[in-house]
Amino acid sequence: MNELLVVDLGTVPYAAALELQRDVARRRIIGDIGQDVLLLVEHPPVVTLGRTAKGANLIASPAYLASRGVELFDVERGGDITFHGPGQLVGYPIIDLKRHRKDLHWYLRQVEESLIQAIAEFGLNGERVDKYTGVWVDTDRPNRRKLASIGVHARDWVTWHGFALNINTDLHYFDLIVPCGISGVTMTSVARELHVGSVDMRTAAGSVSRAFGRVFDLAPRWTDIAELSAADTTAAADNGSLSTH
Repeated sequence: MNELLVVDLGTVPYAAALELQRDVARRRIIGDIGQDVLLLVEHPPVVTLGRTAKGANLIASPAYLASRGVELFDVERGGDITFHGPGQLVGYPIIDLKRHRKDLHWYLRQVEESLIQAIAEFGLNGERVDKYTGVWVDTDRPNRRKLASIGVHARDWVTWHGFALNINTDLHYFDLIVPCGISGVTMTSVARELHVGSVDMRTAAGSVSRAFGRVFDLAPRWTDIAELSAADTTAAADNGSLSTH
């Protein structure tokens, strides 16, 4: 069975993590890294705008964000606007779809399924909503709530960017934006749904890594950046470039 190399980066500024995932994706494309990778991270408060982001969905001004210590980035991922911050488990799966299925829509559904299986370990029933990407709860009720957001980019069938799963996130930050450009959406967290003060982030990371392994038929193995720096002789990837959300 192929491996999924899982790296817990801890808390890392968004710019540093973005540079790292782009480098890992580049090296996965050319074959220097021979296995799929899952980078897990928490970010200091940051708002990111994807390729389809609309200015009206940024409710707070850039000056106000700066006054609150919230960074602002335009990035190449698909999708609209989102927030990352402490207590949120952000994952950057760097996966070579040529080893799985060359279909980005299929890939998005697999990421959703991975998160649905992960939160099931906490007793939560994650669901999908037609027309929208992500993971939700109570979709059959008027007050359905969004627990996880997804936005990806791919080149040569290798993915980067990924998902944001609210574990202990301060949900007030979402008042600064229209999350994912969905008017009236209610954001929630695992802690809020469980009616507890907090959930252990390491436990959540373990649940997510196991779920990704099951869904993508990979054996998760925790490692570190030092191992990713070692060259691998795997053949380089095909040509082509695609993006989605």
